[in-house]
Amino acid sequence: MKHVLIIDDEKSLLFSIKKGFEPFSDEVTILTAENGLEALAVLEAQDVDLVVTDLKMPEMDGVEVARRVRNFDPNIVTIIITGYATVEAAIEAMKRGAYDFIPKPFEPDQLRIVVNRAAEKIRLSREAELLGVPLDVRAGMPL
Repeated sequence: MKHVLIIDDEKSLLFSIKKGFEPFSDEVTILTAENGLEALAVLEAQDVDLVVTDLKMPEMDGVEVARRVRNFDPNIVTIIITGYATVEAAIEAMKRGAYDFIPKPFEPDQLRIVVNRAAEKIRLSREAELLGVPLDVRAGMPL
């Protein structure tokens, strides 16, 4: 995993989530966007491996971001973070392409665990690609 894109319309939360990636700072470049449209522009300009997005944002919510990211490149892993966690929202997010769903407030360790799992899925996906084996990125399993 080389590039992580963090999307949140609240600058303080954007900073907080970015800070949660400090243990990975030697391994990854952190990119940020304050809304979904800005995030799509970043995706066009930069290779991204992992997207971490807030659910509730103006103009384009995190579920729509996950759907568009999946359509743009199905190998990009998307994690949705939200203060509005419901089972229905989580199911909808997963249907639209999210890899995982983290309710706020969360501890930095929770984020690290999910990011480590996502990084492993990305690694497996790349390995499978090199071997010519199609892989469902979200499940980490051969198709």
